Amino acid sequence: MISFGSLSRCFAAALALPLLLSLAACKSNKPSPEQGTFDTPVGPSFVADSAYAFCEAQCAFGPRTMNSAAHDQCGQWIADKFRSFGCEVSTQEASLRGYDGTMLSSTNIMATLNPNAERRILLCAHWDSRPWADNDPDSTNWHKPVMAANDGASGVAVMLEIARLLGRNDSLAVGVDFVCFDAEDWGTPQWANQGDQSDSWALGAQHWAKQYASQPSLLPAKPVYGILLDMVGGQGARFYQEGFSLRYASDIVAKVWKAAQVVGYGSFFPESVGGGVTDDHVPVNEVAGIPTIDIIPYYPDCAQSSFGPTWHTVNDDMQHIDLGTLQAVGQTVVQVIFSEQP
Repeated sequence: MISFGSLSRCFAAALALPLLLSLAACKSNKPSPEQGTFDTPVGPSFVADSAYAFCEAQCAFGPRTMNSAAHDQCGQWIADKFRSFGCEVSTQEASLRGYDGTMLSSTNIMATLNPNAERRILLCAHWDSRPWADNDPDSTNWHKPVMAANDGASGVAVMLEIARLLGRNDSLAVGVDFVCFDAEDWGTPQWANQGDQSDSWALGAQHWAKQYASQPSLLPAKPVYGILLDMVGGQGARFYQEGFSLRYASDIVAKVWKAAQVVGYGSFFPESVGGGVTDDHVPVNEVAGIPTIDIIPYYPDCAQSSFGPTWHTVNDDMQHIDLGTLQAVGQTVVQVIFSEQP
């Protein structure tokens, strides 16, 4: 993640872009031609309790920091869960160099549903934990690992619940590819005083994007677009329109924000620009060439961090995961998927 001021992954006001307004449409069960999203709710009901349990199960391993037993055990659990829902699962292993020269044993986890479908959607999230709570208000915690219930586990949990629902539904018109990126949160800690090292973040996504660019067979077919889920379970979260998402895939932003309105969660998705975040979706856009947006929270009035009070602190735990936030994001993504036509 890029560093703006004192925060690695802070929203940049300078990247503010013109506001995108959803277009009004007549109530019908047909896709809107402007945004390709049905105007009434479609698809199965997202089960937030199930997603919560998937989030809790990841945290039960402990912090999933790189090169740890908890990391490896959780990665196997994630792959097995996707398989249990009928996905074809593969992994992409690599040794990646961290900001300090540490070699990181990284595993990107890929899962595919409906592999024969030509029209495909990419869902992605990172699954590793931040090794250092370097934004904690207590400096004695700065070298402690983060449990990463929200910043890591929540995005994977929403994807697992969506995979569970899709695996039980034979009306899916498109294919869905899930990618769990590793080594996202090994970015340069604030206490290292090494300045902006934006390329030290999203290492797994950088590697995946480079490999996909030269080897498109990593996926059954090129997705028409992607959605990154990052920190999608926090209390009080609101998901403003992210700057790089608007730059690379403004039509997908419009599609997703309209879907949130249709399923009754528009209050979680304000039609306002939050700024730009260098996240996993940037290499997916710039290197892999897949137009991809980032659903990521913005807390404009939070003094601790614009990513919320628990970001990169020891308080990013299950006590601060909110069922309502998981429900809002999960149901919105279900609406997007089931609005797609072959």
